Amino acid sequence: KEQDKPAEKVQSQAAAGSAKPSVEQESHLEIDTKHGKLLVKTTLADSKLQEIVIEKPKLEPTLMQTIAAGQDAPKQPKQSLLAEEEARAKAEADLKEQLAEKNRQLARKRIRVDFSRSSLERNFITPVRAMSDFLLKPSDLEALAKTKRRSPYEQEPPITVYWRKDVEAKAIEVWGSRENLLKECLKREIEKKMHQQSRNRVESLHQKRHFSDARRLRDYRREIGSRTNVVDSEPGLFGKSGKVVLTAIAINATNCLFKFGAWLYTGSHSMFAETIHSLADTINQLILAYGIHKSTQIADSDHPYGYTNMKYVSSLISGVGIFCVGTGLSFYHGIMGLVDPHPIDDFFWAFFILGGSLVSEGATLLVAINSCRSGAKALGMSFRDYVARGQDPCVNVVLTEDAAAVLSVALAATCMGLSTYTGSPIPDAVGSLLVGCMLGGVASFIIYTNVAALVGRSIRQENLDKINAELESDIMIRAIHDVKGIDMGNSLVRYKAEMDFDGRELTRVYLDKQDLNVLLEEVRTFQTIDELEAFLLKHGENIVDLMGGEIDRIEMKLRKKFPEIRHCDLEIL
Repeated sequence: KEQDKPAEKVQSQAAAGSAKPSVEQESHLEIDTKHGKLLVKTTLADSKLQEIVIEKPKLEPTLMQTIAAGQDAPKQPKQSLLAEEEARAKAEADLKEQLAEKNRQLARKRIRVDFSRSSLERNFITPVRAMSDFLLKPSDLEALAKTKRRSPYEQEPPITVYWRKDVEAKAIEVWGSRENLLKECLKREIEKKMHQQSRNRVESLHQKRHFSDARRLRDYRREIGSRTNVVDSEPGLFGKSGKVVLTAIAINATNCLFKFGAWLYTGSHSMFAETIHSLADTINQLILAYGIHKSTQIADSDHPYGYTNMKYVSSLISGVGIFCVGTGLSFYHGIMGLVDPHPIDDFFWAFFILGGSLVSEGATLLVAINSCRSGAKALGMSFRDYVARGQDPCVNVVLTEDAAAVLSVALAATCMGLSTYTGSPIPDAVGSLLVGCMLGGVASFIIYTNVAALVGRSIRQENLDKINAELESDIMIRAIHDVKGIDMGNSLVRYKAEMDFDGRELTRVYLDKQDLNVLLEEVRTFQTIDELEAFLLKHGENIVDLMGGEIDRIEMKLRKKFPEIRHCDLEIL
C-alpha cells in the first residue's frame, strides 16, 4: 500500500510478547511506478512473514505541495505539456507569418498576361521600316540599341533590328512631337498616292513593288539552283515545254497557210474545217507561249506565291478557244454544206496539202510524246497518269491538239475521197462535222484538267506519304496533322502541316548547349522571386528562338530530299 509520508515502517508480529530468537532471511523487491521506485523489504523466520518495509523516494517540492493540497498529481504534468505545445505552435506560426510578410515586402505583385491587350512595347523593327514608317535617317539610327535576330530567309545571315519603342522615341525627338510626326507621315502618304496615280495614267499599268533582293534571290535559288529533280530544269520558253510549244507554233502556222490556200482552190468543207483547226491551234499555242513566259516571273507583293499557275490559265483559255472557234466554225461549215451543197471540184491539191500536214503534225506529235515520256519518267509516273493529271499543261495541249490534228487529217482525207468517189458533197460536209466533234472532245479534256489544277489539286498520295514519313521521322516531332500537298504547277508543290512539337526534346537540345554547372550556381545565388522570374524569362525566350531554328532546319531537310517543295508551311499546334 502506498503511503503519504516519505517513508514508513509497518511491523507485524505473529504473537504479542514473543521474543524467541529464530533464523532470519531478508528479501528485497523493487517496484517501478509512475511516482517513483518502491522498495519492499521482507523478513522471513521459520517460513513466516515477520516484517514488510515499504520505502518511497522524496518527491519534488512542487509535486508534494500539489499532493498536500489534495489535487490529482497525474493530471498536472499533462496540462503543462499541452500548454508548452500550444506555446511552441503559436511561436512557429508567428515566425512563419513574419517570414511571409517579409517575402511579400521583397517581391513585387505578380501581373498576369492580358491577352486581350495590344502592345508594341517589346516589338522589333527593321531599319527599312524604321526609316519609312517613322521618317528617320540612317544617321538617326546609329545611336539606338540594336540586336541580331534570325533571318526569315533561308541560308541568309542574321538581320539587324531595333526596339520599336526606341525608334518611336527617336522619331518624336527628331520631329518635335507625335503630332508633327503624324502630320508629316500623312503628307508624304498623300504625295505618294498622287505620284502613283500620275504614273498609272502615264503608263496605264500598275507599277508593282518588288520584294527585297534577298527574297528574289531566294525565289531564284528555289526555282533554278536547288531544283535537281524538277522536270523542266530550264524554265521559260527555252525549257523543254517551251521548245515543244515553239515547234508546234511554227508547224501549225505553216500548215494553216497551206490549208487556207487549198480551201480557196477547192472550196472543200473538210479543208475549211482543217484550216480553222490549224488556225485555232496556232493562236492557242501562242497563248501557251505567253503563259510559259509569264509563269517564270518572280513573285511580288500582289502575287506572293508567284505566277506558276499562268500555265494552267493559258491552257484553259486555249481549251475554250478550241471549243468556241474550232468546234463552232467546223460545225457551222459542215451544217451549211448539208443545207446548201455545192458542186465538187478537183481535190488533188487538197490531198497533197493534207499529206504534208499529216507528216508535219505527226512530227510535232512525236516531239510532244517524247517530252511527256521524259517528264513522266522523272516524276515516277506512267505516261497515261502524267497526261491525265495535266502535270505539264502546255505540253498536254500540244499533245492532244496534234493527236486530234493527225486523226482529223486522216478523217478529212477519207471524207474528201468519198466525195470524189461518189460525186456527192455530203461526205465532205459530214467530215467537217466529225472534225468539229473531235475538236470539242479535245477542248473538253483540256478545260477539265486545267480547271482541276487551278482549283487546287492535291499531289499524288504516294508522294504525300513519303513527305509525311520524312517529317514524322524527325526527333522533334511527335505527330503531324491536317497535312496538305498542293500542286502549284511547273512541278512545284506547296506543303502544309500542323506539327505536335516535342517540348522535352527541344529543351534538351537547348540544355545541351548550356553549362549546367554555371546555371546551378546562378540559381543558388537567387534571393528574390524577381531574380528567378528574370532567369526563367531569359531562357524561355531562348527556347522559343531555338524552336524557330529547328523549324528552319526541318524545312531545309524536306526541301533537300524533295526539291519540288516550293513553299513549306509548318505550324505548331
